[in-house]
Amino acid sequence: MSGVMKRMGMIFRAKANKALDRAEDPRETLDYSYQKQLELLQKVRRGVADVATSRKRLELQLNQLQGQSAKLEDQGRKALALGREDLAREALSRRAALQQQVSDLEVQHQTLQGEEEKLTLAAQRLQAKVDAFRTKKETIKATYTAAQAQTRIAESFSGISEEMSDVGLAIQRAEDKTAQLQARAGAIDELLASGALDDQSGLAKDDIQAELDRLSGGTDVELELQRMKAELAGGPSAQQQAIEGGGAAAPQDRTQQQQSHPRFEK
Repeated sequence: MSGVMKRMGMIFRAKANKALDRAEDPRETLDYSYQKQLELLQKVRRGVADVATSRKRLELQLNQLQGQSAKLEDQGRKALALGREDLAREALSRRAALQQQVSDLEVQHQTLQGEEEKLTLAAQRLQAKVDAFRTKKETIKATYTAAQAQTRIAESFSGISEEMSDVGLAIQRAEDKTAQLQARAGAIDELLASGALDDQSGLAKDDIQAELDRLSGGTDVELELQRMKAELAGGPSAQQQAIEGGGAAAPQDRTQQQQSHPRFEK
């Protein structure tokens, strides 16, 4: 049972792979990859912007703390000048606490600045790669489109394309059907001529009339052939001979008519 399932799974994967390969368009795949790279580049740029924003916020805090530290230092000098050493000590204590915060923020600022520089460099490199991929993508797409067009033209000329194959099959079927109809019509004519089939229209001739027509047609051909031979030999035609024969017989006929009617004699 497990062998059958493995075989079914292999057949299914093979058919699915073939279907995917037939449906896959390299141009669409390249466009999708380019879109993903643009999305990644956009994320890196947003990361750079976020780090820069954090760095700027730390700079503002540092400026504020440094301003407060300078103010406390000034207050300590004034208090010490007025003889208030206790106030001067308090001011300096607060200033020392602020200085610790300033030191911590400066470390964070340096860290953020380093991260910002790294992300900026990464964004620049990624931008260069995306631009190069876009150029290559368009080149590959143009080459693929040209190759596809050339293949279709070659298939059309050779008659192996799907469209031309359908046209060729249609022409072949039409020719076969025409030949079949011509053969059937010829067979029916032969059967009608032989009398094996009856012409229901009533226009067909019987066998006796057909034989008479054939004989009379042959006689006409023979007469025409004899006339043409006589013309080529330089002798009188049959029609001329008939006319001359009729003219020679005319006086004899008139003599016979006069003998049969004595009243016309002088």
